[in-house]
Amino acid sequence: MKRDIQHVPYGYEPPAKERKGTLIFYDSFEHITDHELEAAANTAAERKFTKLVLYPLHEETVRRMSKEPVRSYYKREDRLHEWKRDQGRSFITIETLEGKRKKYTPLDTALRHISDVYPPPYFLYLTPETANLFASYSSFEEWIVKLRLILSAEPQQLHPRLAKFSHRWDVAGAVQEE
Repeated sequence: MKRDIQHVPYGYEPPAKERKGTLIFYDSFEHITDHELEAAANTAAERKFTKLVLYPLHEETVRRMSKEPVRSYYKREDRLHEWKRDQGRSFITIETLEGKRKKYTPLDTALRHISDVYPPPYFLYLTPETANLFASYSSFEEWIVKLRLILSAEPQQLHPRLAKFSHRWDVAGAVQEE
C-alpha cells in the first residue's frame, strides 16, 4: 500500500470550508416560475450553500396538503430537469424520493430522508403559503429547532407558530446579518 506523505509547516490548519449546508426548496412546483427558481438558486449561491435541493411533491402529497389540482409528478419533474440543464449550475439537485414512492409522503418522512442524505445545517426554502401549512402541522415545533426557514416572499397572513418562531426564519430578499 502506497502512502502519500505531505509536509506542512508547523501550526498549519486547513482553511475552513466556505460553503456549507443544504437549502431545500420544498414545493409542488406547479405555479413556480423560472424566475422564482432562479431567485432560489441565487439565494443558495449568495448564502454559500453546498447544495440546492429541489424537492417536488407527488400529486397525492399535494392533494392532502392543499387540495389543489396539479399536473402529474413526472411532468413537473421533467420541467425542473430542463431548467437545471439550462442553468448549468452543479450544486443544484432534484430529489426524487416522492417519484420513487409514488404515494403520499408526510413532511416528517421527507425531512428525515433529507437529513440522512444531505449535509447539515438545513434550510427550507418555502413559499409563504407552504410555510403557513408547515406551521400548522403538529411536528412543526419539533422541526423548527433542527432547521431554519427562508421564505420566498413576505407572508400576508402569518400563522401563530411562525410568529412565535420568527427568529428561526427570514425572507430571501432580506439582508443577512453577519
